[in-house]
Amino acid sequence: MKPQFLYGTAWKKSSTKQCVLDALKAGYRGIDTANQLKHYDEKQVGLALFEAYQTLSLKREDLFIQTKYTFQHGQGDILPYDPHASIKKQVEQSFSKSLEHLQTSSLDSFLLHGPMTQQGLIDEDYEAWETIQDLAAKGQVKEIGVSNMNLAQLKEIYQLGSIKPRYIQNRCFAQLKWDKEIRDFCSDHDMIYQGFSLLTANLKYLGGEFREVDSIQIPKAFFEKSHALSLLQEKYQKTIQQLIFRFALDCSMLPLTGTWNYEHMKMNLEVQDFKLSREDFELIENIAFQNL
Repeated sequence: MKPQFLYGTAWKKSSTKQCVLDALKAGYRGIDTANQLKHYDEKQVGLALFEAYQTLSLKREDLFIQTKYTFQHGQGDILPYDPHASIKKQVEQSFSKSLEHLQTSSLDSFLLHGPMTQQGLIDEDYEAWETIQDLAAKGQVKEIGVSNMNLAQLKEIYQLGSIKPRYIQNRCFAQLKWDKEIRDFCSDHDMIYQGFSLLTANLKYLGGEFREVDSIQIPKAFFEKSHALSLLQEKYQKTIQQLIFRFALDCSMLPLTGTWNYEHMKMNLEVQDFKLSREDFELIENIAFQNL
């Protein structure tokens, strides 16, 4: 299935299982994780999925499960593969371990969790991407993609091989008009943009009401009061979070939310009963430039 939202499992540590169970109870059907113990606990995601199959009347085919291969420089001390093996073997070992963690025989989506360097691509990127394509060709994963890439890197990887990336997952900054250049590339090439940190990367533009965003305590003085968003809150009778997630859906984005709060989980899904006007959509798209 293709969800409209992904629940992101990064940074949950020992709370991962309960957070995933809460998200599934709230109605999320897309789960994003990574085989990177430094920031994720993929095994706990799998334990949550197993329990959900037993207690929530869910089946594997009801869910969209996505994970990632992470190069060694992005890992912590515990690796999901042999660090002395070739990149091809590392990808295969990481993928196999992910299937074991997530208690499934196949994945809906498998991403390269970022390139080796900030600019351009190098041999390790090519080898990893070729191996990911091979997994897709064998039917072990339905769709593939990349994460944390700039536009030049995305264009380059798009040209490699016959199986094209279906997804790119990036931290989404209002200062970049919510990654508009990459979103436009996705629109032109049958790709889907997955946006994460839609709230936490853009706190200064989202008003003065936040005290806690996804368990991160933020001083009130950090925020600049957004008069424009306050007016939209009144107009649509929605929270700022809901306005941002509605904006994401209206620009064909697949948004991630990583909130730990069950009520926020439910609230973030309650955006199907309205759409932004073109004028209001453009206001949010340009919110970082409203005071310039």
